[in-house]
Amino acid sequence: MLSQLERLSRELDGRYASDAELAFVIDYVRSFNLRVQTYQKLQELESTIVQQACVKMRAIDPGVFVGKNQEDLTRKCVRDLVYGLRATALAVLLNDPDALQEELLLWLQTIMRSLGKSHVCDIMYSALQDVIKQHLTPPQANLVCPLLESNRRILGPTA
Repeated sequence: MLSQLERLSRELDGRYASDAELAFVIDYVRSFNLRVQTYQKLQELESTIVQQACVKMRAIDPGVFVGKNQEDLTRKCVRDLVYGLRATALAVLLNDPDALQEELLLWLQTIMRSLGKSHVCDIMYSALQDVIKQHLTPPQANLVCPLLESNRRILGPTA
């Protein structure tokens, strides 16, 4: 929303916005209550969602939290998972996937690829989607899961 408003303000250049240019604002207002409810539910269930996602991740790959030198990376992965979930929740609330991608994902992508951990992101965001679908209503999950899938595609291994 904020990225879209900023883009619109640059494009208007002293004129009024057309109805078509304002459509995203109307869509946002219509979906506002659902976005707030979804954000609050993610906030309320964060620890449960993260815990269940970690269990699911270990089931998919028992070594998912083990580093190259056999160090335990569980705390780091949980921190990244929480950070990613919170950033995604904010993107849902603000309807601003562009900001999510620009501010978080591209930075994290560089780090994960340099560490050779892109496969962890693939597992993480797949597991997170499965867990989210168990805890949110379908309309709420429909707001969150496309962003999580985008996170998975951006942060996961390249083809």
